[in-house]
Amino acid sequence: MKPVRFEYAAAASSAAASALLAQVADDAKPIAGGQSLGPMLNLRLARPSALVDVSRASDMRTARDEGDAIFYGGAVTHAEIEDGDVPDATPGWLAAVARRIAYRAVRNRGTIAGSLVHADPAADWVNVLTALGAHVVVARGSAVRTVALCDFFTGPFATVLAHDEVVAGVRVLKRRATARWSYWKFCLKAGDFAKASAAVLRDPERRETRILLGAIERPPVLLDDPLAILQGRRSLADVVTQAAPHLSDEARTLHIAALRRAIALATSDGKPGGGS
Repeated sequence: MKPVRFEYAAAASSAAASALLAQVADDAKPIAGGQSLGPMLNLRLARPSALVDVSRASDMRTARDEGDAIFYGGAVTHAEIEDGDVPDATPGWLAAVARRIAYRAVRNRGTIAGSLVHADPAADWVNVLTALGAHVVVARGSAVRTVALCDFFTGPFATVLAHDEVVAGVRVLKRRATARWSYWKFCLKAGDFAKASAAVLRDPERRETRILLGAIERPPVLLDDPLAILQGRRSLADVVTQAAPHLSDEARTLHIAALRRAIALATSDGKPGGGS
């Protein structure tokens, strides 16, 4: 199948994209790499009356060092993160994650903001960047607001974005080599979306410990009392059941295993900053 008829406009900046979206119907959509929206258009699961192309928006195609964080423009691709074309706010963790997203053809086109806006609960950036405490910078015309990713997702494939707002970029705090990190996901085959995932962050310099349960058919969950979990004072089966009571027995077992693997990687005696 092919998409239904739609209007097309290209934006030179996130502010211009927001202005264009405000001028057309509420069902208009921004598009960059089109790796999620494109198939939905072809299958007619999405039928926007207009598309606003942000793939060449100048402020969304760059990354910049902001001192304690790196700002990634929303149209930065997975491949650019994988290849080191933009700085990594972490000791190589983002590049390692990007390398395992789908296939190279997808990574060449797919963008960091596109993944977050699509809000698939199993997507890598949805889970990884939430675990890292990232924030999205949302543009509406010349005004911007910053939203923590843990507050950005309102449900599966749903976010807080208004129809005329654009994710201009993502701000990720820098993590030093003293921090420990792990990300584990179970996939049926290489390139698939995760069936279960978990992430662990231990950053002594920032006095921060975070454990995330992902790919749970809804937005990822940051688990309560992460230190107790790491120290084995809470049953992983109880933790997963409390965080995601809707899961089937089979899915719960897989998520418990993902959480156990992530914890083992983050607490191993290997080099700080290691992970998978």
